[in-house]
Amino acid sequence: MAERSWSFSNAFRGIFSGAEQITDDTWDDLETALITADFGPDVTESILDQLRADITKHRVTEVKEMKRMLRDAIEERLAAYDPTLLLSERPAVILVVGVNGVGKTTTIGKFANYLKSFDKRILVGAADTFRAAAVEQLTTWTERAGVEIVRPQQQGQDPASVAFQTVQRAVDESYEVVIIDTAGRLQTKGGLMDELGKVRRVIEKQAPVAEVLLVLDATTGQNGLAQAEAFIEHAGVTGLVLTKLDGSAKGGFVLAVQEKTGLPIKLVGQGEGIGDLTGFTPHVFAQQLVG
Repeated sequence: MAERSWSFSNAFRGIFSGAEQITDDTWDDLETALITADFGPDVTESILDQLRADITKHRVTEVKEMKRMLRDAIEERLAAYDPTLLLSERPAVILVVGVNGVGKTTTIGKFANYLKSFDKRILVGAADTFRAAAVEQLTTWTERAGVEIVRPQQQGQDPASVAFQTVQRAVDESYEVVIIDTAGRLQTKGGLMDELGKVRRVIEKQAPVAEVLLVLDATTGQNGLAQAEAFIEHAGVTGLVLTKLDGSAKGGFVLAVQEKTGLPIKLVGQGEGIGDLTGFTPHVFAQQLVG
């Protein structure tokens, strides 16, 4: 598939298009750019320390060489996490989790469309039964993607039973990938993580869960990550999906979130359209981020 174009390099363009020689001002400007791009103070300091050591070791004095080294350093750190989706099971069951408002439901539609482009047979389960609007929204997106959906048989149906019915149909009809939507919060007194655990246990009576993908809104940066920590701690998350990475100047959050959580980014969304979700490629991202 064609790689997406990114617009984060504006944050670094001023640094690398000015003076030809590295000065104290270059370092100050680079630190500001990294913080502005939401790398966070810890990752920013670590990158700068690594870059200073490499530049001193190799006696680099030119800004253009500093730019190349920065790009390589970011790519190396991004590539420390494997973005490969685990889809070898048949069916490969994927749970999609995240707080409400991050674009979880629309992401599932885009994800289904992305997988369909690789000639996969996709079945989606609308197990966020606590929000009728979520079921309707997911139905609309699956229609756009041209994939099948299993909806609740009545409003408020137990989410685990919808998940069970979805996987059962997938097994019976030889679907290759199952994507299950889940609740971002509950309108009942039950614990959300308990509900997710129940959904998982019911699914695993028929097929193993291949992936648990946590959707994060990149524009909320570190705040969004804090909101999602309960999922990371309790939901068995295997990978991250970042939405709204569309020129928000939050590109550094991509590296920061991987290093903070220890989880790989597996998918990135850069727009509102059905085709605006792709797999994550560290080399391409580092190139577009730094320029």
